[in-house]
Amino acid sequence: MLVQDFFIGTLLYSLLVFGSLATEFEKVFEWKQMSYADLPDSSTGQDGIVFPRIMTEMENETFQAYNNVPMGASVHKNRLFLSIPRRRPGVPATLNVIDLSKVTPGDRSPSLTAYPTYAINELKPNYEPDLNRLVSVYRTRVDACDRLWFVDTGMLEYPDNRRQVQRPQIWVIDLTRDQLVRRFAIPESIVREGVGMASISVDVEPADCERAFAYIPDLAVNAIHVYSLRDDDMWTFNHSSFVHDHQKAKFNVAGQRFQWDDGVFSVAIGQNDTEVGSRLIYYHPMVSTAEFGTFSSVLQSKAIALSGHTDGLFETLGDRGPNTQSTMHLYDRRTGVLFYAEVNRNSIGCWNTAQIFDAGNHAVVHLDNREFIYPSDLTSDSEGTLWVLTNSLPVWIYSRLSEGEFNFRLWRQNPAVAIKGTKCDNLP
Repeated sequence: MLVQDFFIGTLLYSLLVFGSLATEFEKVFEWKQMSYADLPDSSTGQDGIVFPRIMTEMENETFQAYNNVPMGASVHKNRLFLSIPRRRPGVPATLNVIDLSKVTPGDRSPSLTAYPTYAINELKPNYEPDLNRLVSVYRTRVDACDRLWFVDTGMLEYPDNRRQVQRPQIWVIDLTRDQLVRRFAIPESIVREGVGMASISVDVEPADCERAFAYIPDLAVNAIHVYSLRDDDMWTFNHSSFVHDHQKAKFNVAGQRFQWDDGVFSVAIGQNDTEVGSRLIYYHPMVSTAEFGTFSSVLQSKAIALSGHTDGLFETLGDRGPNTQSTMHLYDRRTGVLFYAEVNRNSIGCWNTAQIFDAGNHAVVHLDNREFIYPSDLTSDSEGTLWVLTNSLPVWIYSRLSEGEFNFRLWRQNPAVAIKGTKCDNLP
């Protein structure tokens, strides 16, 4: 009876605070610890632990399951790409793939396979640089032309061995052929270290695949970097709205209290403004509850970036409300809704862009304080389905994950279904 009362109370609280409840996201996979399929040249040691021989040339670089925390997820035509940045030793592959068509029915925790290959993900002896290999990837995105984009930060973030192994790079891979399209080494004139480039957004139309632009927020130096695929060139914008809000620096996630200072974190490509002839661009620092906007025509202008004259070009849209600090967000074209991964309240929030940007016009489409801990990534696939990765990151950083419990989860939902019955739903 007490348990029943608890859930009824939770339901009533949600209705009072957030309004009508939306349909919850579906949990697709969950992992206690990540595992890898077909690690090459491996041998089995004590307790059945597998040590890949290719990693033993450096101390502590044997596979350590606990140190493998997935940070990014992208789904494309029956393949799930999971990225695991190298924040601690023992990560066999920073970029991985799961063939969803080959996952056994009932397998809730499928193993990973390095992408494109284990060799490309392998660290060289003594951490020597090799621009043909990957060091550390946070998040990936698939564009409208079936290409996988990501930034390799080139950096190891080990607590006792932090080092920039090589220049950060932008990689573009054609997923129809699994072939490299472009690899661009980001010059030191743009950024000294790659650690702050934790996400990427791609602005392109399928009718003109060469005219693609990547927007890369840099949470460490408070900048948005822009890369032109056609020109193979890059430039940077700086603005006060890219900086974190020190008044919103306090977090309380899964019992862990901490303060962060992450600046501009996510760029979402919005609808086309016919009057301006440009797409709206939404962005925010993670340590903030405010949302900001500009236009694609601004970001795509190297001349504006070099001039430094940005007055009136980056504007404040408004505030989402208390505890709405967000990692990633994205715009869904079909519903006109902007979705937010809200880490401070274990939820996915939403705002219908047809409405005034105000905290009262925001809603929650999913909230779960038990399993939806730290939504690290929020993406959509070519069918428009929303995908969310939750990874309990603050517990891993400041405490200890229970290796006997599920810590990492992948969720999905149709955006129109997600917003049904909420303030974000104005569909006929």
